Amino acid sequence: MFELILQALFSGLLIGGSYALIALGQALVFGNMKIVNLAHGELVLLAAYLAYSCEIWWGLNPIVAIPLAMLVVCVLAVSIYLMVDKIRLDRELNSLLLTYGVAIVLTNVILLIWKSDVHASGTPWFQEALVIKNLYSMNSEWFFFLVSMLLLLVCGWWLRKSWYGRAVRAVASNRDAAKLMGVNPRQTEMLSFVVAGLLATFAGVALFSTTFIQPELGNLLTIKAFIITVLAGVGSIPGVFLASVLLGVVESLTITLFSSSLQELTGMVLFLLVLFVMPNGLFGQKRRAA
Repeated sequence: MFELILQALFSGLLIGGSYALIALGQALVFGNMKIVNLAHGELVLLAAYLAYSCEIWWGLNPIVAIPLAMLVVCVLAVSIYLMVDKIRLDRELNSLLLTYGVAIVLTNVILLIWKSDVHASGTPWFQEALVIKNLYSMNSEWFFFLVSMLLLLVCGWWLRKSWYGRAVRAVASNRDAAKLMGVNPRQTEMLSFVVAGLLATFAGVALFSTTFIQPELGNLLTIKAFIITVLAGVGSIPGVFLASVLLGVVESLTITLFSSSLQELTGMVLFLLVLFVMPNGLFGQKRRAA
């Protein structure tokens, strides 16, 4: 039993890395614009399907699809922002409805092109097992966990040290004051969507390489990203990682000790508990990165 629990904790840690990659783009946009992009999961899924196409049509490693997926997903992300930017009244609510509509359209586009079949990567190296004493994982899981950690560090450095990162933080803190300091809020918000698109691309390729994909998965990815963002505290990069690992571990233990049918319910229960006990998330307002 001890070894089983240890394996569940290890698997949860690796899954948490993938969740962090999915949620980071949502956290960046939500922290900057206070808007939940309900099409974020579909952008991640679209990148996953482009990786699938690269593997099936040309017989290439899914990682090779990153440049193409990056271009497509970033163009779509900017298009979504341009539509959101047209909203003048009740921006938060109306943008929520708008991105929900975009998510439905993207899901149906995926269905038209790739049908409703379930797909998974067949790249041999990704599927091979890595054994560390009594702990097991696929190569793809630990590889993209390391990629996730690297992107978290880069994103955190960019927000704190670069001029554009500080501009994002300034707009998130006080939009009007940022204007007085020479920051263009519109360009900054568009940049946030572009960065979110870049992160969604890596998340999508990681998703296809580590698990299965199907068109209905986009909605679930958006929900998980939103849960992690709220658990972390708006805009907190360290909080995103901690919340992602916590969610991954709890789900993994639930599957191991109880039933896979309770996986999503456990995540929602965790979300509600943290929301009641720590309304500002695991990392409070004082430790926000954006």
